[in-house]
Amino acid sequence: MASGRVDGTRRLVYLGLGSNLGDRDAQLRRALAELESPKLRLLRTSGIYETEPVGFRDQGWFLNLVGEFETELFPKQLLARMQRVERAMGRERTVKNGPRVIDIDILLYGTSVIRAEELEVPHPRYRERRFTLAPLAELAPEMRDPVTGRTMAEMLGALKGQTARRRSAE
Repeated sequence: MASGRVDGTRRLVYLGLGSNLGDRDAQLRRALAELESPKLRLLRTSGIYETEPVGFRDQGWFLNLVGEFETELFPKQLLARMQRVERAMGRERTVKNGPRVIDIDILLYGTSVIRAEELEVPHPRYRERRFTLAPLAELAPEMRDPVTGRTMAEMLGALKGQTARRRSAE
């Protein structure tokens, strides 16, 4: 699936989800359920990773996963849907990189490269973060970044530091 297209109208997208407040497992499950619609269908998820905070470090550890979806939504429509789910779940943006009930990011939208004021895809920092690369490499190790051409496995292998422990299946 080199083009990132599922068919003529649907794209393969990868969304990163994270939570470090409340029942983190339940927050992730709820977000995945609320994201799904006829135009945004969950195909599979990575395992759940427990990860140390990046940036603002004085907070609890996160649970993170990546969901692989197929969508008919355009990128800005997808962003709006994700932001509605975040707001409905009580997400408040008060401290940059601070604690959150839920965080949902578009990591990859097919092979598209998008540079707009409100949206940048691929996510501008996903290549630097173990909490996105570890689950992406689990789902699609040979998938290539549309900007650098490197595979998810290559980028993960080159990343230094940052703890991300995959939780065992329960």
